[in-house]
Amino acid sequence: MADGPRLSLEGGESFLGGYFTWSDGTPAVFAEAVFDAHAVDGSSFTWAPDITAGWIDGRDNISRFRYTRYTTRDHVWMLAGGVRLQYGAPDAWCRRLFFSFQPTLHTGRTQGLSTSYEFTSTLGWQGEHWMLGLRHSSNGFLHMPNRGENMLLVGVSF
Repeated sequence: MADGPRLSLEGGESFLGGYFTWSDGTPAVFAEAVFDAHAVDGSSFTWAPDITAGWIDGRDNISRFRYTRYTTRDHVWMLAGGVRLQYGAPDAWCRRLFFSFQPTLHTGRTQGLSTSYEFTSTLGWQGEHWMLGLRHSSNGFLHMPNRGENMLLVGVSF
């Protein structure tokens, strides 16, 4: 019998790609649902549907971009859906590691996210009631600027 989706509330700091300084970080918050895992052709790899909704706060402190077409001021709402991949037996230590890839739609246009679509990837560790992840969103050089957003996130799962 399926247990239903694993839900996580995640928060952390997002940094503009190619322009990393601690003072230019901005808050990022996400809610994520990961559904039941499925084996990949009898291997130790599994995939699971993964849906994420979130928000990245705008920045008003990067003067270098203040008068350009793409500033850093927009607050960005995001909606993503894709897959989470894992490897190993259900009780193996490495099974807690995951990689997810999600096509993403969002509001706002910034130096980091300059189109209405992006690609979001996350490398993380999923514990029983918490998660830790490095997330990157960018448009894959389909439009310039393509700085992307790089996030360090901690989450609570239930």
